[in-house]
Amino acid sequence: MASQVYTSHIPNCPILTTSVFTRLFASRASGDIGGFHGSLPAFVDAASGASITRSQLLHLALSFAYGLSHHPYTSRFGRRGDVVLIYSPNCLAWPVVVCPHSVAAGLRCTLANSAYTSHELAYQYKDSGAKLILTSEEGLGVTRQMLAECGIAKDDAEGRIIVLGKDLRWAGGPKSPQNPASAGLLSMEDLLNKGKLEQEEMFEGALANETLYLCYSSGTTGKPKGVETTHQNMTTVLDIVESTFPPLKSEVDVMLGILPFYHIYGAAKLLHFPFSQGCPVVVQTRFDPVQFCASIEKYRITASLLVPPVLVVLARHPAVDQYDLSSLWLLFSGAAPLGDSLVNSVKTRLLARRGGSGNLVVTQGYGLTETSPTTHILAMADADCKIGSIGTLLPNLEARLVEDDEGRVDARQGQPGELWLRGKTVMKGYLNNPTATKDAITPDGWFKTGDIAVRDVDGYYYIVDRRKELIKYKGFQVPPAELENVLLTHPDIADAAVIAIESVQEATELPRAYIVHAHPDKVTTAKAKLDFTNSVAKWMESKVARHKYLRGGIVIIDAVPKSAAGKILRRELRELAKQETARGELGREFKAKL
Repeated sequence: MASQVYTSHIPNCPILTTSVFTRLFASRASGDIGGFHGSLPAFVDAASGASITRSQLLHLALSFAYGLSHHPYTSRFGRRGDVVLIYSPNCLAWPVVVCPHSVAAGLRCTLANSAYTSHELAYQYKDSGAKLILTSEEGLGVTRQMLAECGIAKDDAEGRIIVLGKDLRWAGGPKSPQNPASAGLLSMEDLLNKGKLEQEEMFEGALANETLYLCYSSGTTGKPKGVETTHQNMTTVLDIVESTFPPLKSEVDVMLGILPFYHIYGAAKLLHFPFSQGCPVVVQTRFDPVQFCASIEKYRITASLLVPPVLVVLARHPAVDQYDLSSLWLLFSGAAPLGDSLVNSVKTRLLARRGGSGNLVVTQGYGLTETSPTTHILAMADADCKIGSIGTLLPNLEARLVEDDEGRVDARQGQPGELWLRGKTVMKGYLNNPTATKDAITPDGWFKTGDIAVRDVDGYYYIVDRRKELIKYKGFQVPPAELENVLLTHPDIADAAVIAIESVQEATELPRAYIVHAHPDKVTTAKAKLDFTNSVAKWMESKVARHKYLRGGIVIIDAVPKSAAGKILRRELRELAKQETARGELGREFKAKL
C-alpha cells in the first residue's frame, strides 16, 4: 500500500549550505550586519537596559572565539569539533558566547538546563564529551560538585570553568561586585581582549552537516539523549519559518525573551530568528509575572514567544492590570498544545483593556528538539478560525500520519496517526546512541515524533495525543522512567510508577507518582501516609531539577499494575487518577490524562 505523503501548500525555499554564523552575520551591503544596519540594537538586558548592537555582537563573537583558541587555559579544549557546555540562566552574555562556541570557533555547544542538579549535569557533561563549561556565578557550586563527581582533580576542574558574571561593563552596563566564589577563575571578559579572529570557521557545502548544537531530549523513552543539530538544520529552519511566521519589522518590533536559551525553542527562536529579522530581543533572566509585564511596558514590547502557562498568567494574574501592555500585537506559543479557551481568555482580557479594539494575534507552532525545532506554524490569518491547530506544514518538509510502528499503514483523512516528518530540519541523530537513532529515524529518513495528530481537509494539523508516555511540564520534557528510577533509590519505596495529570489552572501536565511502601505496616493511617508522601516529595526536590518535581502529588498504593512481561500498565493508573478526580481528591483544577 502506497504511503500518503503530505507536503506544504507553500512553495519550497532555496536550501543553503553554510554555517549559521555566515547566515546571520554576512554583510549584504556596506555597513550592514546580516542585511540590517550594524548600529541597530540586537540584545538588551531587561534589568539594566544595557544593550549590544549588531556590529558589537559580531566584534564580541569573533573576539571571544579568538580568546578561546589562544588562552592557555582554554586552547587545549578549543579546537574545531570540541564540545563546550553552557550552564546558565538567560543573560546578555548568551548571544556573545553561543555564536563563537558553536560557530565562529568551530566548536559544538551543548546547552544544559540551568536548574539541573550536579548529578543531572554530570550525565550531560560526560555523555556530550564536553570539556569547557560556561556557567553563571550562581551555578558555580553545582558545576564544581559535578566536576568532582566526574573524578576531575580540582586544579584541572578550575581550569575548565569560564564564569558569566553579572558585571555588564563590557556592554556599557552597570558594574556588579564579583562573587567571591569565582575568584581566580577565568571570566568571559578575560577572553575579550586577546585579539580577534579575521573570520569565522567555515562550514560550507558538505561541512554544513557538521554538528552545531547538542540539546538534550528525552525522546519518548529512556535517559536524555543528545540531539545532533547541524548547521544545515538550523539555517533551513531560519529560512522556512520566514514563510509563515508573523512578519517582524526592523526598527519597529521588539521581542521579549523569556524562554530559556538552553531550550531549543529559546535557542532557535530568540538567539537566532529575531536577529535574522533585524528585531532586537530584550533578555529577561527568568520568567516572573510582574517583571514580564513591567518589561512589556518599559520597552514597548510588541512580540513575545512563550508557552501556555505564560498565557495563563496573562489571563489571570493581577499584574496585567497594573501595567500598560497595549504595545503587544503578537503572542506566539510553542512547546506544548494550546487550547482555544485559553486563547480566548487572553484576547478578551487584553483587548478589554484597550477598549475592545486593537490588534492582538495569539497563535502557535509545533516542533521538537529533533526537528530543530519548528515544522508547523499557524499563520496570522488563520489564528482565530483554526484555534487549537498547530497550523500547516512548513515548506521543504514532508509529513505522514502513520497507524502502525513499521509505517506500513497510513491513517485515513481526518483520522489520527503518529506524525512522521522528513526534511533538512530533522536531526543528524542521537549522540552516542545509534540504537535510539535507529528507533527514531527510518532508513528512508522519516523521523517518528511520537505525537498523534489529525489533519483536517484544509491541511491544518492538530495534536491529539502522544504515542509514548513523556510528560510535558511547561514545555519541559519529563520522562516518567527517570523519575521512577530516582524514586526506587529511596530506602522505603519498594516500587513506583509516574503518570501525567493535567492542571487546567496552570495549562500544563504535572508528574504524579504512585508508590508502594517497602514496609506497609508503617503507613496504615491517613496521617502516616500523608507524612510519608510529604517527606518523599521533599526528598525528590533534592534529587531532580525543579521542572521534574512531583507537583501532581504522590499516592501510596498496594501494588503497581504491570503486565505479565513486567511493563507498567499506565492506563490503569490514569483510570485510577480519573476516579480520584471524580471523588474530588485531586481538586477541581486537575483532570486525569486518558
